[in-house]
Amino acid sequence: MFFARTGAALAAFSVAMATIAQPTQQTRPRTVTGDLRMHSAFRSVILGNIRDIVVWLPPDYATSPSRRYPVLYMGDGQNLFNLETSFLPDQEWRVDEIATALIEAKLVEPLIVVGVYNAGVDRANEYLPTRVQNNGGRVDRFGRFLVEEVKPMIDRTYRTKTGPGDTGLAGSSFGGIMTLSVGLQHPNVFGKLAAISPSVWWDDRHVLKMVGTLPRKTRQKVWIDIGTEEGDVNVRNTALLRDRFVAKGWRDGKDLAFVTDRGAKHNENAWAGRMDAILMWLFPSR
Repeated sequence: MFFARTGAALAAFSVAMATIAQPTQQTRPRTVTGDLRMHSAFRSVILGNIRDIVVWLPPDYATSPSRRYPVLYMGDGQNLFNLETSFLPDQEWRVDEIATALIEAKLVEPLIVVGVYNAGVDRANEYLPTRVQNNGGRVDRFGRFLVEEVKPMIDRTYRTKTGPGDTGLAGSSFGGIMTLSVGLQHPNVFGKLAAISPSVWWDDRHVLKMVGTLPRKTRQKVWIDIGTEEGDVNVRNTALLRDRFVAKGWRDGKDLAFVTDRGAKHNENAWAGRMDAILMWLFPSR
């Protein structure tokens, strides 16, 4: 995927990315493993719109009625579990299959995964922190939407562990920037962050400045990754992002993971290929 950066090319790229919410119109197979619950047309007062939210429950949820579970919130929820709803007809993250296998192998703590659908043409507006070429600038409101509207609903409806040490946030591309923007603004809510193929280039690498100007290191656990086939500039930018976290006090292999995935491109198949490592880093079996 070509990463436009300025001018008309940036505008065209942003319009193309906005279409990620809508799957192409053709018959799709349902590819869901386990118990996936749909909360249709969830209304946000903060954002003034509606969207679907899907919730995947771990294999023992129904048979362990007294157990509570950590939660991973993820952006672009339509792409995570099911080819019926994914943007690309042959690609999804396979989070349900991967999480099931890891939980059953006792490599990952049983967890709930919440997929928050993006807002279609407003995806870039909600996921990006600054306004450029009429895109972006609403991520603070999106963060409030997650913290004040989505998370309370999930905590009321499901048996969750509610503290930051048991709550993660993850996203890819623009969603990676959203993850860092929202997560670092709400460290007392999201204690685990995964910025997957983050669009570091956005607005003259604004995210580097955001991390660099943090008043202090937080206690959050952070995962950052990039595929080598996403372009040399993007690989270098993501390494610089890692360096900014290290300069603030994060430690490689302790509370910071940085992965360069050789041969990986910027798509759902590549992100699915790293999902096992992401889950094992964020939610290791206790």
